[in-house]
Amino acid sequence: MRFISKQLQTQKNNNNKRGLLMKLLTSTALAATLALSLGSFSANADVCLGMACMYNRMTPVEGIDATMGEITQALKSINDNAGADAIIENIKEALKLSKEINANDKVDRNRNRANDSLKKARGAVKDGDMAKATEQLKDAEKRFAELKTMLDLTLDDRVSQQTPMINRILDTPDR
Repeated sequence: MRFISKQLQTQKNNNNKRGLLMKLLTSTALAATLALSLGSFSANADVCLGMACMYNRMTPVEGIDATMGEITQALKSINDNAGADAIIENIKEALKLSKEINANDKVDRNRNRANDSLKKARGAVKDGDMAKATEQLKDAEKRFAELKTMLDLTLDDRVSQQTPMINRILDTPDR
């Protein structure tokens, strides 16, 4: 009876060891596969995942200038009596370029207001009201030009905020 009980105990231990070995091999294979697949992604420098890579290919000032350029092109198309499709395409491009303007919450709120003017202009062009579209495009152009002054203020604000922090780090008194 003891002999049979020892054999059963030994068989249980062997089964536990096999199960443990299989779990170890499975997790090792999974880890190696994962490491190799992640390595292949990092090897490609052009691969970009997520929303962060979709935009922000230019600075906020460059984004404002590019957007204003498209608005100017749309106004020129209206003055040249171009087709509605060409004007709408310019407005869509301006809306797309405005997404590059990413500085802070204040600038973003005002960018959205300027985009509302662009959307109203697009609606006016679809309705065939070029006078209203011109008015809305000029309003949008003015609003985008004002964004540059907000960017300058934010840069000054950053400098004024950094000085006390540096003084706290260096433990020097603030003048």
